[in-house]
Amino acid sequence: MNEGLENGWLDVHRRVESPNYDYRPDSAQVSLLVIHNISLPPNEFEENYVDDFFTNCLNPSRHPFFEEIAHLRVSAHLYIDRKGTVTQYVPLYLRAWHAGESRFDNRSCCNDFSVGIELQGADHIPYTEEQYSQLVPLTLRLQTIFPLITLDRIVGHSDISPDRKTDPGNSFDWQRYLTLITCGAGEGLGDF
Repeated sequence: MNEGLENGWLDVHRRVESPNYDYRPDSAQVSLLVIHNISLPPNEFEENYVDDFFTNCLNPSRHPFFEEIAHLRVSAHLYIDRKGTVTQYVPLYLRAWHAGESRFDNRSCCNDFSVGIELQGADHIPYTEEQYSQLVPLTLRLQTIFPLITLDRIVGHSDISPDRKTDPGNSFDWQRYLTLITCGAGEGLGDF
């Protein structure tokens, strides 16, 4: 068992258990990391309804956009808010429902073999220093747990669902993120 990893749960700031998961196929080895963004309501960061959304408790009367999505059953393994708080919703060894219809390396159903991280944000709004300072060590930790997640297997949602998704968007600094991972920067910043 990996240190700091109990039954697929990392030692992060918050743990909110989502019912939106199932088992990975027996033959699936985790080999992909997918970076997403989410803000509920869209482009707003003051109120945070992600917990409600990922636990099927989103009240459609709270915002017009919620009427469109409240029926959806989705989740991610991990979420990093604007202040850098990391929440885990689904154990890493289980299949979170984050990618939807997707394809990578001639394989469909990316949820089968991926871990999904949501960043509180929007395609056109820069991410915060606090988010990068948590994302980098979290990624390094995931690469330790799942060594098949190499740099070329860290992608955005837009890379695996290009006809449907645009996140994490142009505001995500891929060069900075991948350089920090390559250098091992951020080791020791997060207690993951």
